[in-house]
Amino acid sequence: MNIKILVGGLLLASLVTGFLVFESAPNPIATPATVEVTQVVAVEADGELKDLGTREVGEDWAVFLGPTADSKSKETGIITDWGDDGLRVVWERELGSSYGIGTVSKGRYFQFDRIGDNAFVVCLNAETGSQLWKFQYESAYQDLYGYDPGPRCSPLVDGNRVFVYGTEGMLYCLNATTGREEWSVDTIQKFGVIQNFFGVGSNPVIEGDLLICMVGGSPAKDKQIPPGQLDLVSSNGTGIVAFDKKSGKIKYQVIDDLASYSSLKLATVDDQRWCFAFARGGLTGFDPTSGDVRFEYPWRAHTLESVNAATPVVVGDEVLISETYGPGSTLLRIEDESSKVVWKDEEFSREKAMQAHWNTPVQVDGYVYGCSGRHTQNADLRCVEWKTGKVMWSIPRTTRCSLTYIDGHFVCQGEYGHLFLFKANPKKFEPVAGDIEKGNREGEYDLPFKTTYDLEYPAWAAPVVSHGLLYVRGTDKVICLELIKDQ
Repeated sequence: MNIKILVGGLLLASLVTGFLVFESAPNPIATPATVEVTQVVAVEADGELKDLGTREVGEDWAVFLGPTADSKSKETGIITDWGDDGLRVVWERELGSSYGIGTVSKGRYFQFDRIGDNAFVVCLNAETGSQLWKFQYESAYQDLYGYDPGPRCSPLVDGNRVFVYGTEGMLYCLNATTGREEWSVDTIQKFGVIQNFFGVGSNPVIEGDLLICMVGGSPAKDKQIPPGQLDLVSSNGTGIVAFDKKSGKIKYQVIDDLASYSSLKLATVDDQRWCFAFARGGLTGFDPTSGDVRFEYPWRAHTLESVNAATPVVVGDEVLISETYGPGSTLLRIEDESSKVVWKDEEFSREKAMQAHWNTPVQVDGYVYGCSGRHTQNADLRCVEWKTGKVMWSIPRTTRCSLTYIDGHFVCQGEYGHLFLFKANPKKFEPVAGDIEKGNREGEYDLPFKTTYDLEYPAWAAPVVSHGLLYVRGTDKVICLELIKDQ
């Protein structure tokens, strides 16, 4: 059975009690979108997403950075001897233009991609790679710096809804079973967003019935400002916008700041819910239910062409933020509804604890592991003591890489497609398996330019692990590998 559906819609606006509120019918844009559905039984968006998975052990990876949104998996029993041929390839699929990795829910793998002038979401069987449905819409985004014009964000799955946030600012809610559009909003048009350096790249989050997004719009007077001239751009109070996840109606909008590439981070601190937004100007902590802002902490490089991109890391009542263009990292402690500095890098010092680029550091047992460095040639893999910022060890020339923690180990994806495994050990770097070998000098390691799985540069997405299967991607394809044998 193959079905194609053509959809379109309208948007209404009204001014209510001092807040700009948009009442949106499903699909409030004129640009047509299509969906191809293959071999699925229709279920309403409020219905249950049927589980197609056969691998009973493990957990879904339905949101960016995993079940706890910190690149950590609770699964155990990983294969640590990869041999000369590497892990078993379960399936692979060619990709178009995109940088993000997919998400996994109920036996389905969702990938956000682009080919030509069409951005699309494809839903695959997570265990076989067979296609279930494909939704697509027109995207005219062109990157200011010549980078890939495809999506940067991962699909966000919540029950039988999947949300995608395109590089060009299109926000869609789709039926996860069929791919049918439930509602959509053109955030660039509706909030007056001036194009950022690399388009939209901050992953939204779900809190109850709210879909919370970093938007960063500007007033009408800024429309004549050329894209990328962010030093001339002002904010109109839409740094963060919360939508009703079922209807797309705006529930609140807060923060006078522009958008960054750092994804939002939800957390509970002292029995109180928080959302942390590491926007262009710095970190804001706010109540995710009401939007009430609790504190703001400025933190960004002074140069125009700089971005905040790594997601905040929250442990207990402490929050770590890190960037690579200037000030580096700082650890904050949340006290009541304010923040206090525990330690911070000195901005003009050449020695900094951590300078995370887009890759989010991962905290394990009092130590944070991550890639530090802006460029390929100066990026290193390191371990830093959480409480003090002391660098425990640092391995140079590992290129820019991303980490996923599982079963006492880190799966590391290097930007040239290198995939290797090392133990979470604060005393020393302890590689276990994969595309890495000792270099000519003590403490150095070499990464081959041809990898076991032939993943092409740039491989900038953190690995995903769900129900024992490992999903990694290069610019050319996504591959599903067996990391834990099916029990």
